[in-house]
Amino acid sequence: MEQQILVGFHAIVARMRQAPDSLKTVYYDAARRDRRMKDFVETAQATIGRKLHLADTERLRQLAGHDRHQGVVAFAEPASLARNIAELLDSIGDKKPLLLILDGVTDPHNLGACLRVADGAGADAIIVPKDRSAQLNSTVSKVASGAAETMPFVAVTNLARAMRELQDAGVWLIGTSEDAEKTLYDIDLSGPIAIVMGAEGEGMRRLTKETCDELVSIPMYGGVESLNVSVASGVCLYEAARQRIVKSK
Repeated sequence: MEQQILVGFHAIVARMRQAPDSLKTVYYDAARRDRRMKDFVETAQATIGRKLHLADTERLRQLAGHDRHQGVVAFAEPASLARNIAELLDSIGDKKPLLLILDGVTDPHNLGACLRVADGAGADAIIVPKDRSAQLNSTVSKVASGAAETMPFVAVTNLARAMRELQDAGVWLIGTSEDAEKTLYDIDLSGPIAIVMGAEGEGMRRLTKETCDELVSIPMYGGVESLNVSVASGVCLYEAARQRIVKSK
Protein backbone atom coordinates (compact mmCIF):
# COMPACT_ATOMS: atom_id res chain seq x y z
CA MET A 1 0.00 0.00 0.00
CA GLU A 2 1.37 3.44 -0.88
CA GLN A 3 2.50 5.42 2.13
CA GLN A 4 1.07 8.82 2.99
CA ILE A 5 3.26 11.64 4.26
CA LEU A 6 1.82 13.68 7.12
CA VAL A 7 3.38 17.04 7.92
CA GLY A 8 2.84 19.33 10.92
CA PHE A 9 1.38 18.95 14.41
CA HIS A 10 -2.33 19.08 13.52
CA ALA A 11 -2.23 16.31 10.92
CA ILE A 12 -0.09 13.90 12.95
CA VAL A 13 -1.85 14.43 16.28
CA ALA A 14 -5.22 13.94 14.57
CA ARG A 15 -3.99 10.66 13.07
CA MET A 16 -2.67 9.49 16.45
CA ARG A 17 -6.14 10.09 17.87
CA GLN A 18 -8.12 8.54 15.01
CA ALA A 19 -5.96 5.70 13.67
CA PRO A 20 -2.67 5.31 15.56
CA ASP A 21 -2.02 1.86 14.10
CA SER A 22 -1.82 3.38 10.60
CA LEU A 23 1.28 5.38 11.59
CA LYS A 24 4.46 3.61 10.52
CA THR A 25 7.19 6.10 11.48
CA VAL A 26 7.14 9.56 13.09
CA TYR A 27 10.15 11.88 13.04
CA TYR A 28 10.60 14.95 15.22
CA ASP A 29 13.18 17.74 15.45
CA ALA A 30 15.74 16.94 18.14
CA ALA A 31 16.71 20.61 18.41
CA ARG A 32 13.22 21.92 19.14
CA ARG A 33 12.55 22.00 22.90
CA ASP A 34 9.49 24.25 23.26
CA ARG A 35 6.33 23.25 25.14
CA ARG A 36 4.42 22.30 21.99
CA MET A 37 7.12 19.85 20.93
CA LYS A 38 7.42 18.42 24.45
CA ASP A 39 3.65 17.80 24.56
CA PHE A 40 3.80 16.21 21.11
CA VAL A 41 6.63 13.87 22.08
CA GLU A 42 4.86 12.82 25.29
CA THR A 43 1.67 12.04 23.36
CA ALA A 44 3.56 10.18 20.65
CA GLN A 45 5.58 8.11 23.12
CA ALA A 46 2.39 7.04 24.88
CA THR A 47 0.55 6.33 21.62
CA ILE A 48 3.04 4.89 19.13
CA GLY A 49 6.13 4.15 21.26
CA ARG A 50 9.08 2.88 19.22
CA LYS A 51 7.75 4.35 15.98
CA LEU A 52 8.94 7.79 17.16
CA HIS A 53 12.43 8.84 15.98
CA LEU A 54 14.71 11.86 16.27
CA ALA A 55 15.77 13.71 13.11
CA ASP A 56 17.72 16.86 12.32
CA THR A 57 16.32 19.83 10.40
CA GLU A 58 17.85 18.79 7.08
CA ARG A 59 16.49 15.25 7.35
CA LEU A 60 13.00 16.60 8.12
CA ARG A 61 13.18 18.96 5.14
CA GLN A 62 14.12 16.07 2.86
CA LEU A 63 11.29 13.90 4.20
CA ALA A 64 8.65 16.63 3.90
CA GLY A 65 9.94 18.04 0.62
CA HIS A 66 9.82 21.59 2.03
CA ASP A 67 10.69 23.62 5.12
CA ARG A 68 7.14 24.13 6.45
CA HIS A 69 7.02 20.96 8.54
CA GLN A 70 6.96 22.50 12.07
CA GLY A 71 9.56 19.93 13.10
CA VAL A 72 7.38 16.83 12.74
CA VAL A 73 6.93 14.47 9.78
CA ALA A 74 5.24 11.05 9.67
CA PHE A 75 4.74 8.18 7.26
CA ALA A 76 1.46 6.30 7.46
CA GLU A 77 -0.85 3.98 5.64
CA PRO A 78 -3.64 6.00 4.00
CA ALA A 79 -6.60 6.20 6.36
CA SER A 80 -9.78 5.43 4.45
CA LEU A 81 -12.76 6.29 6.61
CA ALA A 82 -15.18 5.34 3.82
CA ARG A 83 -14.27 3.82 0.45
CA ASN A 84 -17.52 4.24 -1.49
CA ILE A 85 -21.00 5.77 -1.28
CA ALA A 86 -22.56 2.64 0.19
CA GLU A 87 -20.02 2.50 3.03
CA LEU A 88 -20.43 6.22 3.61
CA LEU A 89 -24.21 6.04 3.90
CA ASP A 90 -23.92 3.01 6.16
CA SER A 91 -21.52 4.88 8.45
CA ILE A 92 -23.90 7.86 8.69
CA GLY A 93 -26.74 5.60 9.76
CA ASP A 94 -30.09 7.18 10.64
CA LYS A 95 -28.90 10.79 10.91
CA LYS A 96 -29.57 13.29 8.11
CA PRO A 97 -26.48 13.46 5.90
CA LEU A 98 -24.71 16.77 5.29
CA LEU A 99 -22.24 16.22 2.47
CA LEU A 100 -19.96 18.33 0.30
CA ILE A 101 -19.37 17.34 -3.33
CA LEU A 102 -16.48 19.02 -5.15
CA ASP A 103 -16.36 18.83 -8.94
CA GLY A 104 -13.09 19.81 -10.59
CA VAL A 105 -11.30 21.32 -7.58
CA THR A 106 -7.69 20.60 -8.55
CA ASP A 107 -5.78 22.91 -6.19
CA PRO A 108 -4.62 20.94 -3.11
CA HIS A 109 -4.69 24.12 -1.01
CA ASN A 110 -8.37 24.61 -1.87
CA LEU A 111 -9.14 20.96 -1.11
CA GLY A 112 -7.37 21.21 2.24
CA ALA A 113 -9.32 24.35 3.11
CA CYS A 114 -12.58 22.64 2.09
CA LEU A 115 -11.80 19.69 4.36
CA ARG A 116 -11.15 22.05 7.25
CA VAL A 117 -14.36 24.04 6.80
CA ALA A 118 -16.42 20.88 6.23
CA ASP A 119 -15.11 19.43 9.48
CA GLY A 120 -15.87 22.67 11.30
CA ALA A 121 -19.44 22.78 9.99
CA GLY A 122 -20.11 19.18 11.02
CA ALA A 123 -20.33 17.73 7.50
CA ASP A 124 -20.29 13.95 7.21
CA ALA A 125 -17.97 13.61 4.21
CA ILE A 126 -16.44 15.16 1.11
CA ILE A 127 -16.95 13.43 -2.23
CA VAL A 128 -14.77 14.08 -5.28
CA PRO A 129 -14.19 12.43 -8.67
CA LYS A 130 -10.98 10.41 -9.04
CA ASP A 131 -10.12 12.35 -12.20
CA ARG A 132 -9.90 16.14 -12.55
CA SER A 133 -9.63 16.60 -8.80
CA ALA A 134 -6.97 17.06 -6.17
CA GLN A 135 -6.52 14.01 -3.95
CA LEU A 136 -5.19 13.63 -0.42
CA ASN A 137 -1.49 14.40 -0.10
CA SER A 138 0.85 16.10 2.37
CA THR A 139 -0.10 19.59 1.16
CA VAL A 140 -3.82 18.89 1.58
CA SER A 141 -3.20 17.36 5.00
CA LYS A 142 -1.21 20.35 6.25
CA VAL A 143 -3.73 22.95 5.00
CA ALA A 144 -6.60 20.91 6.47
CA SER A 145 -5.02 21.20 9.95
CA GLY A 146 -6.07 17.70 11.02
CA ALA A 147 -9.38 17.51 9.16
CA ALA A 148 -7.87 15.24 6.49
CA GLU A 149 -7.45 12.65 9.22
CA THR A 150 -11.02 12.86 10.53
CA MET A 151 -13.22 13.81 7.58
CA PRO A 152 -14.36 10.87 5.40
CA PHE A 153 -13.05 11.51 1.89
CA VAL A 154 -14.59 9.47 -0.92
CA ALA A 155 -13.10 9.56 -4.42
CA VAL A 156 -15.52 8.05 -6.96
CA THR A 157 -14.93 6.86 -10.52
CA ASN A 158 -18.17 8.34 -11.88
CA LEU A 159 -19.40 11.42 -10.05
CA ALA A 160 -22.82 11.61 -11.73
CA ARG A 161 -23.49 7.95 -10.87
CA ALA A 162 -22.46 8.56 -7.26
CA MET A 163 -24.80 11.55 -7.11
CA ARG A 164 -27.70 9.43 -8.39
CA GLU A 165 -26.86 6.83 -5.74
CA LEU A 166 -27.20 9.55 -3.11
CA GLN A 167 -30.52 10.64 -4.62
CA ASP A 168 -31.79 7.07 -4.43
CA ALA A 169 -30.92 7.14 -0.72
CA GLY A 170 -33.03 10.28 -0.23
CA VAL A 171 -30.24 12.87 -0.29
CA TRP A 172 -31.23 16.18 -1.95
CA LEU A 173 -28.47 17.58 -4.20
CA ILE A 174 -28.08 21.36 -4.00
CA GLY A 175 -25.81 22.74 -6.71
CA THR A 176 -24.27 26.20 -6.60
CA SER A 177 -24.42 28.46 -9.65
CA GLU A 178 -24.18 32.22 -9.97
CA ASP A 179 -26.95 32.05 -12.61
CA ALA A 180 -29.50 30.35 -10.33
CA GLU A 181 -32.77 32.21 -9.68
CA LYS A 182 -33.00 31.13 -6.02
CA THR A 183 -30.38 32.02 -3.44
CA LEU A 184 -28.93 29.87 -0.70
CA TYR A 185 -31.26 31.55 1.79
CA ASP A 186 -34.44 30.77 -0.17
CA ILE A 187 -34.41 27.00 0.34
CA ASP A 188 -34.69 24.47 3.14
CA LEU A 189 -31.30 22.98 3.95
CA SER A 190 -32.34 21.19 7.13
CA GLY A 191 -32.96 17.80 5.51
CA PRO A 192 -30.54 15.22 4.12
CA ILE A 193 -28.51 17.22 1.59
CA ALA A 194 -25.30 17.37 -0.39
CA ILE A 195 -23.88 20.76 -1.39
CA VAL A 196 -22.32 20.55 -4.86
CA MET A 197 -19.53 23.00 -5.66
CA GLY A 198 -17.69 23.47 -8.94
CA ALA A 199 -14.18 24.72 -9.57
CA GLU A 200 -13.56 28.44 -9.57
CA GLY A 201 -14.06 29.91 -13.02
CA GLU A 202 -15.28 26.77 -14.78
CA GLY A 203 -17.94 25.80 -12.28
CA MET A 204 -19.57 22.39 -12.34
CA ARG A 205 -19.44 20.19 -15.41
CA ARG A 206 -22.62 20.00 -17.44
CA LEU A 207 -23.65 16.50 -16.33
CA THR A 208 -22.94 17.31 -12.68
CA LYS A 209 -25.10 20.42 -12.94
CA GLU A 210 -27.92 18.54 -14.65
CA THR A 211 -27.90 15.84 -11.96
CA CYS A 212 -28.50 18.35 -9.15
CA ASP A 213 -32.05 18.55 -7.77
CA GLU A 214 -31.85 22.32 -7.32
CA LEU A 215 -29.47 25.16 -8.09
CA VAL A 216 -28.86 28.15 -5.81
CA SER A 217 -26.61 31.17 -5.83
CA ILE A 218 -24.70 32.85 -3.02
CA PRO A 219 -25.70 36.54 -2.88
CA MET A 220 -22.79 38.89 -3.58
CA TYR A 221 -23.21 42.39 -2.18
CA GLY A 222 -19.80 43.90 -2.91
CA GLY A 223 -17.62 44.45 -5.94
CA VAL A 224 -16.23 40.92 -6.37
CA GLU A 225 -18.16 38.48 -8.54
CA SER A 226 -17.43 35.20 -6.75
CA LEU A 227 -15.89 33.55 -3.70
CA ASN A 228 -13.05 31.10 -3.32
CA VAL A 229 -14.45 27.55 -3.40
CA SER A 230 -13.51 26.85 0.22
CA VAL A 231 -15.13 30.08 1.39
CA ALA A 232 -18.27 29.36 -0.66
CA SER A 233 -18.36 25.83 0.78
CA GLY A 234 -18.18 27.26 4.27
CA VAL A 235 -21.00 29.72 3.61
CA CYS A 236 -23.27 26.92 2.35
CA LEU A 237 -22.40 24.31 4.97
CA TYR A 238 -22.75 26.69 7.88
CA GLU A 239 -26.10 27.93 6.61
CA ALA A 240 -27.24 24.30 6.49
CA ALA A 241 -25.91 23.79 10.03
CA ARG A 242 -27.69 26.95 11.21
CA GLN A 243 -31.01 25.82 9.73
CA ARG A 244 -30.68 22.42 11.38
CA ILE A 245 -30.06 24.03 14.77
CA VAL A 246 -33.08 26.33 14.37
CA LYS A 247 -35.33 23.48 13.29
CA SER A 248 -34.28 21.29 16.21
CA LYS A 249 -35.32 23.89 18.81
